[in-house]
Amino acid sequence: MSTERVVAAIDQGTTSTRCLLFTRSGRMLAVAQREHRQHYPRPGWVEHDAEEIWRNVARVVPAALKRAGLGPENIVALGIANQRETTVVWNRHTGVPLANAITWQDTRTDEIVSGLAETGDLWSGTSGFGPATYFAGPRLQWLLDHVPGAREGADAGDVLFGTIESWLIWRLTGGPDGGRHVTDVTNASRTMLMDLRTLEWSQRLLTALRVPERMLPEIRPNAEVYGVCSEVLPGVPVAGALGDQQAALVGQTCFAPGEVKCTYGTGAFLLKNTGSRIPGSAQGLIPTVGYLFGERPVYALEGSIAVTGSLVQWFRDSLGMIGTAPQIETLAMTVPDNGGCYVVPAFSGLFAPHWQAEARGVIVGLTSFITRGHLARAVLEATAWQTREVVDAMNAESGLPVSRLKVDGGMTADHLLMQFVADVLDVPVERPLGSEAVSLGAAYAAGLAVGHWPDVEVLRANWHRAAAWEPSMDASVRDRERANWARAVDRSYGWVQSTG
Repeated sequence: MSTERVVAAIDQGTTSTRCLLFTRSGRMLAVAQREHRQHYPRPGWVEHDAEEIWRNVARVVPAALKRAGLGPENIVALGIANQRETTVVWNRHTGVPLANAITWQDTRTDEIVSGLAETGDLWSGTSGFGPATYFAGPRLQWLLDHVPGAREGADAGDVLFGTIESWLIWRLTGGPDGGRHVTDVTNASRTMLMDLRTLEWSQRLLTALRVPERMLPEIRPNAEVYGVCSEVLPGVPVAGALGDQQAALVGQTCFAPGEVKCTYGTGAFLLKNTGSRIPGSAQGLIPTVGYLFGERPVYALEGSIAVTGSLVQWFRDSLGMIGTAPQIETLAMTVPDNGGCYVVPAFSGLFAPHWQAEARGVIVGLTSFITRGHLARAVLEATAWQTREVVDAMNAESGLPVSRLKVDGGMTADHLLMQFVADVLDVPVERPLGSEAVSLGAAYAAGLAVGHWPDVEVLRANWHRAAAWEPSMDASVRDRERANWARAVDRSYGWVQSTG
């Protein structure tokens, strides 16, 4: 029987649930994964079955242990990272969800959000950001108003609310038989219901959204023993939870103010550590809690890019220009530059820092000279220029210039793209040895809570660089291309409105 001591992480994402096991040095020992269905009952509606997600957790955890040749006795703690704003309501006594979970991509709450526009200062002054369909609070109001019995049950204390980590912690620690109803502070900060300064539910915001406080979970730090598993990993403490992007910030060991990470996946998410200071949001970025280990929170500034990896998928699947995603790098390298062509992927509007819902994607600069290679390069460059826009906004907002960018996620395997990111930012770009920053961050939080790792400096020592890209672009070229990109973005504005 193995005596190895490892930390388990559940990474509950938008399309799948995974369990990963990490050694004391931060090395991934094993992983198991199961996808879950995406439900699209109406245009703009996106749902998940919370029970299916729970069943998948119960399957992937033992599968990961089996692959590692370990048992529950080898696990010192369990941490959870999750898709952040996805909203679940369930019956306290039966554990049955009242409806499918409404995911973070869902836009059915646009009328609710529009009705809150006149009180925008209340929200930005308390939660840190203005009303948007992106966040969980409006979804909770929608569920209370539209699901039979939801509001009555919530008023009576029979119906509970949580984001996915809250739902999983409740189930893991006993469910109807005494499960802990808690949420971590990073997920709570994404609900539009928490005061970003006090880290408590705001009575004014709860009243504005007509949410009964008794259905809400208790807000707790990110590294704390929330309870002990009664199912899946009996006897193992559930000791850490973070929203996925904050988990990546921790996994990348961005523990000093000014340090920045970017996770490149379907979209891209940049988070910048701003220390004890709550940053402003005038540049279209989102102030949020980075993590809370102990008594004092560390804040962060977030910029979300909607379309990065999904643009490569569109290039592959909808246009048929390549057979596999990695082939885009080879195709782009057949030409020395973009030939004057730019792709702005505003497929469903533009996120940070523009927040232009009426924008739509454009390809500009087309001439008979343009080939598939030029288009491939323009597709990759779009991710880099969108990153530059968010970094510029972060520099203007935080007063802490970005001096290097730590990256993770599937797109970081594209060396041409990473070099272009370094070139347009004019700072070094670094990728760590392990590619699982989100899961590692959840594991780190749980391990800190039980003393498996004594402090964050030990975690920082675990971080090792696997690849780095130094900027090499001439400043005049960078300035010219930056101006051309800005002109292309301008062309994408107002398309929905102008075609009415």
